[in-house]
Amino acid sequence: SLPPLISLSLSHTDTLSKAQGAKALQAALNRKLNTNVAKNIMLFLGDGMGITTITAARILKGQMHNQSGEETVMTMDTFPHAGLLKTYSVDFQIPDSSSTATAYLCGVKTNLNTVGVNAAARNGICKTQKGNEVTSILKWAKDAGKSVGIVTTTRVQHATPATTYAHSASRKWYSDADMPVSAKKEGCTDIASQLLKNTDIDVIIGGGRKYMTPKGTWDPEYPRDLASSGKRQDGRHLISDWQKMKVGKVARYVWNRTDFDAVDPDTTDYLMALFEPGDLRFDVERDPTMDPSIAETTEKAIRILSKNPKGFFLLVEGGRIDQGHHASRASMALHETVAFDNAVAKGLELTNEEETLTLVTADHSHAFTFNGYPFRGQSILGKSPLYGKDMLPYTTLMYGNGPGYKVVDNKRPDIRKVDTQSKDYVQLSAVPLDTETHGGEDVAVLARGPMAHLFHGVQEQSYLAHAMAYAGCVGRDLRHCESGEEGGTERGPFVLLLLFNKKVLCAK
Repeated sequence: SLPPLISLSLSHTDTLSKAQGAKALQAALNRKLNTNVAKNIMLFLGDGMGITTITAARILKGQMHNQSGEETVMTMDTFPHAGLLKTYSVDFQIPDSSSTATAYLCGVKTNLNTVGVNAAARNGICKTQKGNEVTSILKWAKDAGKSVGIVTTTRVQHATPATTYAHSASRKWYSDADMPVSAKKEGCTDIASQLLKNTDIDVIIGGGRKYMTPKGTWDPEYPRDLASSGKRQDGRHLISDWQKMKVGKVARYVWNRTDFDAVDPDTTDYLMALFEPGDLRFDVERDPTMDPSIAETTEKAIRILSKNPKGFFLLVEGGRIDQGHHASRASMALHETVAFDNAVAKGLELTNEEETLTLVTADHSHAFTFNGYPFRGQSILGKSPLYGKDMLPYTTLMYGNGPGYKVVDNKRPDIRKVDTQSKDYVQLSAVPLDTETHGGEDVAVLARGPMAHLFHGVQEQSYLAHAMAYAGCVGRDLRHCESGEEGGTERGPFVLLLLFNKKVLCAK
């Protein structure tokens, strides 16, 4: 028999588990479907945030607050509706961030490395791009009279945010300097220039200054760093061009925390905030005196966009989760995920669930594993209590491939005295690569708010755009306008105007 204290502890755990189960069941039984028209749509996209990453980040978040971690409830965990999305692209089993973004933003599966085009366009071949462009839900929302915004921790020209506004046969054509001469001769344009040309975006927050300014232009934050200076070969200063386009409006461009904090959402019509020449810094390495957190940028975006009585669409990307994984630095990837979850919490705090559809999902996963039978409460960044057959320890988190391959003379390194919880620690991997690859399993989609029950079961990733558009009554399918309610008001004449002007938006 068990000692009395252990027996009592197990009895308490049993009682607690039953109570939690009963409470969760009753909550499910009490849940009523929200069939309103979504006035606002917030899409929180964790780049590379597969289910293993969510689980590990949940534990880390708890352990950051001196808890065991496993029982922690992240904000995204509270979403009542969930489904799985199949992420493959048209030409590859395992996708990249641009092909997946085209699926969940435009409703069309496409080829690897292409942005905002259908599968008739080929990677890097400009002439295949023309006539095969597809538009995104951000544009559909703008056409419906809503305000729109993008918030990212990468450069704003990167794959995920770029797909909201750009059409490019290559995701790597950030500026004209990144394009081959042949593509420019054939009439293709770089992604940064399309940020100004294609859609009137109200809020643009992220990095990517160097793609917006002429070659040799000193960066205001790193004036002595040549790699941070402007790249454009066409001589255009896109930041100045953007400001000139907003004459008559209150349009603010900022690149640092002080100026960002000074932006008054109540009086600001447009905001472009570019905090780095390229991608933003990892959250644990961020200088809070210079750069705001993703939760803070999300708050500023929502406060500006929510002034529109017709509502808004906002994409918030935790883009450096992916980059932490590519470097096989699990600590970085997980801390980015925790920061991302904080942004989700801020989004919910500032909006009304009755009128705001909020989604949390990922574009793809990574070759990331959680293994080894660790004890409850053991550091998620620590080592398994079980040793391998070679009598050496291994970490709970590892990668299938990547820069962490460290086998020498058929022997793994001895990590007993290595601090695997360091932000700079590179997890072991099975196959040597310079950068770790994506994973191909399904990713989760979590939903709450109007029509959140549409996000269910196992779906193609391209389903997301269609379901979001239906819930928000934007794009081609306006049936929900006829039966739903938007904040308790009739849509009447506005709906008729949309029907009169409706266009083929996202399919060829």
